[in-house]
Amino acid sequence: MAYRNPAPTVDIVIEMIDRPHRPIVLIERRNPPYGWAIPGGFIDYNESAEAAAQREAQEETGLLIELVEQFHVYSDPGRDPRQHTLSVVFLATATGEPHAADDAKDDIGVFEFWRVPAKLCFDHNEILRDYWQYRHHSIRPRLF
Repeated sequence: MAYRNPAPTVDIVIEMIDRPHRPIVLIERRNPPYGWAIPGGFIDYNESAEAAAQREAQEETGLLIELVEQFHVYSDPGRDPRQHTLSVVFLATATGEPHAADDAKDDIGVFEFWRVPAKLCFDHNEILRDYWQYRHHSIRPRLF
């Protein structure tokens, strides 16, 4: 019997702690689905979620990040139009100047919460909404 399981991924909300208001980093995706997204990607075989988060952040933004905490897991079967994925979302900090690489198109952005693009890829609007609630009001996402 063949098993069909969701693919494990990571997403990383990176706060730039060397700037006022601790803005976050978003990438413009090079591959479908196109648009702005939180940095992240698939966990490789024999790789921990934490290592994948650090690798993906560096590959997509050029930043060396410090993982602060595991924030939440998002697993709605429709969250990724390509296939069923589940994402372990991490909060991280970084300093320096991000630059687009790997899955990122030529554009990368550092955004204060009031300047984030209105429509993000995948379920990243929901992730960032939950993140802002947590960051500004200490309210964690609901489990159900």
